[in-house]
Amino acid sequence: MKKVTAIFDIGKTNKKFFLFDTDYQEVYREYSTFETIADEDGHPTEDLKSLQDWLKSVFDRILKSEKYNITAVNFSTYGASLVHVDENGEVVAPLYNYTKHISPELKASFFQKYGPEEKFCVETGSSLDGMLNSGMQLYWLKHSKPETFKKIKYSLHLPQYISYIFTEIPISEYTSIGCHTAMWDFKKKDYHDWIYAEGLHKILPPLVSTETGITMNYNGKRIKVGVGIHDSSASLLPYSRSIKKKFLLVSTGTWSIALNPFSEKLLTEEDVANDCINYMRINGKPVKSARLFLGEEYSEQVKQLTEHFKVDPELHKSVKFCYDTYFEIIKDFVPMFRWMGIKTKNMPEASKITYDSFEHAYHHLMIELVMLQVESIKIAVGNDVIEKLYIDGGFSDNDVYIKLVSHYLRNMELRTTDSSLGSALGAAIAISDTKLNSKFLKKNYCLKKHVPFILK
Repeated sequence: MKKVTAIFDIGKTNKKFFLFDTDYQEVYREYSTFETIADEDGHPTEDLKSLQDWLKSVFDRILKSEKYNITAVNFSTYGASLVHVDENGEVVAPLYNYTKHISPELKASFFQKYGPEEKFCVETGSSLDGMLNSGMQLYWLKHSKPETFKKIKYSLHLPQYISYIFTEIPISEYTSIGCHTAMWDFKKKDYHDWIYAEGLHKILPPLVSTETGITMNYNGKRIKVGVGIHDSSASLLPYSRSIKKKFLLVSTGTWSIALNPFSEKLLTEEDVANDCINYMRINGKPVKSARLFLGEEYSEQVKQLTEHFKVDPELHKSVKFCYDTYFEIIKDFVPMFRWMGIKTKNMPEASKITYDSFEHAYHHLMIELVMLQVESIKIAVGNDVIEKLYIDGGFSDNDVYIKLVSHYLRNMELRTTDSSLGSALGAAIAISDTKLNSKFLKKNYCLKKHVPFILK
């Protein structure tokens, strides 16, 4: 039987199960999706019962397999989500969706007690995003639904709740607590004073290292069960474990997040104004992160360009970088696009397409978006000296994007990686004692080096 580590990688849409062998090669995968249900206010939320049933049935089935010997299991999930259980371990409230609204009155009452806002954001490494700050979910629950709040014995972030399903041991860990929760004081390296003032520390379980494994007898087998990990921090782990020099990782998708795990300084008010937040490494150290709504903006703008030029909606995927087109555009460059989800000072009142071809307009769009991306990267780097840049996710195979980033950041060595397994692989590494070497990314992530184009 092949020794494997089992990983549940829980996204908002796709629920995935993987088995990795001792060399971190994927040997099995299984996907599932569930319809959302509604909470008591009619807002869509995760169907925890269906999720729990699926977790148990998949795991129990694979345990009986004569092909695989599961020695460990861990969990990677999206953040900003809490599950509340009573003294019997029963769930007492829905997993409230982080898109749910918090009233302006409740927010105002919070900052009357614990403001000013700018100082609070700096201390907690969080932007003010309502329910996206899971600490605010607890404050909202305590003051809006006191009867429910009274029933809570423990509030667990989603990765730790899934671990709890298997171990029945309530715990907290750093990456979930440190991910834009507004709970953690990065200077004190402890919960922020407001958590103690509200008595919320009483329902937050003991804090342990993300690498903690609980060895237990599960259905007659001895298995090490991990405590779970937040997916963004999990994605960073293979890089931080295998690269010795300082680096910056840009994880691209709907959001493009530039992650600097080497920033020793606390965020400033200027950082917060530039949409910087902190994530947390598995050892409790902050990760300075700059966010850009890149993927969402790209999708909306490409859709409009496609309609304007009446071309195939898939055409943008095949456009390659053209040197001559780039220099033609940059010669008399002025911003052409009005953004839908991003705010910039110099964007026009409305988008005005001045080109005859889709390819030219697309290049112009990418130049503008990459200029924003480069600014976001520079904000994440700050005063650190970082020469290595890694890009993964959806934009890592966009030729125009990569060529432009490489051009505008010529002082950095740019490499792209290709791994749809990022957070799952990170969760597997978190629970393993194996040391990674410098060849890990090349072997597991299809590492590619990019050289800036030559200036004529």
